[in-house]
Amino acid sequence: MDGNHIDAEVIKEAGNIIREGGLVAFPTETVYGLGGDALNPRSSEKIYRAKGRPSDNPLIVHIADVEDLGRIVREIPESAEKLVKIFWPGPLTLILHKSDIVPYETTGGLDTVAVRMPINFVARELIRAAGGYIAAPSANRSGRPSPTTAKYVLEDMDGRIEMIIDGGDVQIGLESTIVDLTLDEPTILRPGYITRQMLETVLNEVEEDSTMMCEDSRQAPKAPGMKYRHYAPKGDMTIVTGDAERVIEYINTQVDFYRKQNKKTGVIGTDGRMASYRADVCKSAGRPDDEKMIARKLYRILREFDDENVEIIFAEAFATSGIGFAVMNRLLKAAGHKVVRV
Repeated sequence: MDGNHIDAEVIKEAGNIIREGGLVAFPTETVYGLGGDALNPRSSEKIYRAKGRPSDNPLIVHIADVEDLGRIVREIPESAEKLVKIFWPGPLTLILHKSDIVPYETTGGLDTVAVRMPINFVARELIRAAGGYIAAPSANRSGRPSPTTAKYVLEDMDGRIEMIIDGGDVQIGLESTIVDLTLDEPTILRPGYITRQMLETVLNEVEEDSTMMCEDSRQAPKAPGMKYRHYAPKGDMTIVTGDAERVIEYINTQVDFYRKQNKKTGVIGTDGRMASYRADVCKSAGRPDDEKMIARKLYRILREFDDENVEIIFAEAFATSGIGFAVMNRLLKAAGHKVVRV
């Protein structure tokens, strides 16, 4: 269903499943979410089991109405009020100090809670039907590319959850920006569609966590996607960066090498270069200057490589301005930070 064709009976049924401790996958504007009752510790534990996800990796609590925020946080600082006014509903998650009603099973053992209000109308109707608070990470097995269509939710979650609501393709394709408002300065922990530049039009100055583009730290993750390998296809992936001609030459040399080993190869690149590659499967994420399209197509391409049994993947590096910064964050995680500079 979509926002123009809400099936009230299905939404009611899905809400009841969550109220009774079950799990429902549902569309948002970013990626598909795997939803359970955020205030029920058993539901959060069930989410971790379904995903195969470490239990110290926090879940995001989704709400449908701004007034519901006050019940699950100790206080709403002025910085949160300003961001909520401009960016909610939308792809922005805020980290605040949790109230006592939010179980530690939902927050990964932390005294903080991550909260967002999605734009997607189906998602918000489901949240209301489920009691107002849905804990929802992306609806994929832990470490896999996040699903941007219901097809890939079914692939990962068939037999593990009670229901999937098919809302078609998502609009954005990357998870929400996460901003920690419990530190001395507002700090981005995960980049997304809402960029640092956009946030600074509201808060003047916003910091970025130093580990966002680095390899995983040993610290307990304060937000999803910070610590463990994420977004990865089944094939072994390497990012190649440098002068365009050298990138093409290097990738083709590697493709020839792996072909001699009977390995199926793939390339992720941009329009205008695809004809230059000799890989078995070449997929363009769009024009180099169309960061939104690249973001929307990235996870689908990684999933399609799995569908086509691609074993060795090479990816061009993308521009890191705007949402491109978030694209490269996800790409680095997917490649396990394997980067070759030519």
